[in-house]
Amino acid sequence: MFRALAVASVALRPRKAGQVWTMASHQLLVSPPEALRKPLSVPSRLLLGPGPSNLTPRVMAVGSLPLIGLMHKEMFQIMDDIKQGIQYVFQTQNLLTLAVSGSGHSALEAALFNVLEPGDSFLVGANGVWGLRAADIGERIGARVHTMLKDPGGHYTLQEVEEGLSQHKPALLFLTHGESSSGVLQPLDGYGELCHRYKCLLLVDSVASLGGAPIYMDQQEIDILYSGSQKVLNSPPGTSIISFSDKAQSKIYARKTKPCSFYLDMKGLANFWGCEDKPRIYHHTVPIISLYSLRESLATIAEQGLESSWRQHREAAAYLHGRLQALGLQLFVKNPALRLPTITTVAMPAGYDWRDIVSYVMDHFNIEIMGGLGPSVGKVLRIGLLGCNATRENVDRVIEALKEALQRCPRNKL
Repeated sequence: MFRALAVASVALRPRKAGQVWTMASHQLLVSPPEALRKPLSVPSRLLLGPGPSNLTPRVMAVGSLPLIGLMHKEMFQIMDDIKQGIQYVFQTQNLLTLAVSGSGHSALEAALFNVLEPGDSFLVGANGVWGLRAADIGERIGARVHTMLKDPGGHYTLQEVEEGLSQHKPALLFLTHGESSSGVLQPLDGYGELCHRYKCLLLVDSVASLGGAPIYMDQQEIDILYSGSQKVLNSPPGTSIISFSDKAQSKIYARKTKPCSFYLDMKGLANFWGCEDKPRIYHHTVPIISLYSLRESLATIAEQGLESSWRQHREAAAYLHGRLQALGLQLFVKNPALRLPTITTVAMPAGYDWRDIVSYVMDHFNIEIMGGLGPSVGKVLRIGLLGCNATRENVDRVIEALKEALQRCPRNKL
């Protein structure tokens, strides 16, 4: 201890006149990258994949606004605006409603990290990639994960869910409303009520469906609902939105263990976002410019109206389906009532390699479409009509591109 005090006293001793302290000097081993000496160049493309979607001019404009501090009163007002916008698009009055700094994956982790504790029973509907990821995260937490596995294109009936609830007695059920990897729209009416009969909370992923298909958080008794910024909201990727019912909030506040993530700990986030009647305390530095964008995206959909947005996507998807079928292509999801309006899956036409078609459309038309993801790889092409991209004009453009791709791409006739 004496040595430490002596060292400290030397460090604090005033410098002699003319004495200069210098930093340690080493030769630089890495030169400035030549690539960074060139101006940034980004192509302009029509993004008709499963996301991200093109930004609206309104959203792009706020990216040039001045930066303010995250604890400024003006920033708190922006955050409050965002909370009200989330309550509108989710159709909820939940107080614990906020944005998460991170993509939809972060919101999923925020839900699971806060609600599940090690040993909790967790029932997962996995009919595509997002259920599989929810199960993976649940296992990492130490939950007892029970997966109801379906091939891509399937959905879960009330009877199937009740069988799972009765058998596994879960604390939480996960369902994907809009399964973007397969193009399925999961029905939700009655599932929340069923879960509550079995003392189970309902968690729903609406990343691919929010704003494009009806969802009513409170009326459908959904306990945790989350979505992302980069699809129908036409905002940059990197923020997500989430809301917790009173039942879900009670489980969070009754935890026996701390959540495994400080960054996503909902108690700290709830305070920082003004979801409780206490002075706000710094939690982490939020992506301020991205929150400007999210605020404007929510304002745009509020001005349009949810019902108008749902109708826009329903009509654009129906037009796309008709034009695809006129080309001789088959829709992957057979039941029209189960087709996700925002992302259409096309069964891969026989003999083609999906990579050839995707590349041709990109290289010759500057349009992005995508192949499958996870269990649907090689089985489908995915075409997204998200937010401002959901127009008949864009449908016509992608159909012309697909028509030419099918004519020009090599085909194995065996």
